[in-house]
Amino acid sequence: MKNSILIIGTVVLSILNMNATNEKTNLNTATEIYANTANNIAQIFDWEVKTNKGTYSGTALSFENAKRMISYSSSGEVVKNKKITSYFMLEADLNNATNRNYFWEVKTTSGTAKGYSSSEAYAQKMIALVASGDVIVEKLIMSQPQP
Repeated sequence: MKNSILIIGTVVLSILNMNATNEKTNLNTATEIYANTANNIAQIFDWEVKTNKGTYSGTALSFENAKRMISYSSSGEVVKNKKITSYFMLEADLNNATNRNYFWEVKTTSGTAKGYSSSEAYAQKMIALVASGDVIVEKLIMSQPQP
């Protein structure tokens, strides 16, 4: 009887001390509260340009950078349509690398490939896999916040 009481007591104490930390943690991770002030909100710009060779799009942190990316991606091509749209989002989401998509594109001597990945390291791996044995002519990795 003594042993069973000691075993039950040990189990109860170990369960109670399992999540013991010195830091104050939020046990409900589904709801996080942010103070929405003007300092915590960032403006981002989605840009898209349609040319005679295809459509290019991306995200920039300023209007000037969006215009510059449009001019870079459409250089030497006929521009049919271009569009820049601004969005507001929390800076905590903007700076969080887990909330990003990485667009990758690689051009080799034998062809082109492109896709999306959830991390920059995975984008580099995909480029290495696709271009194995070929000479890489051009490669591009762009990061975009997820909406």
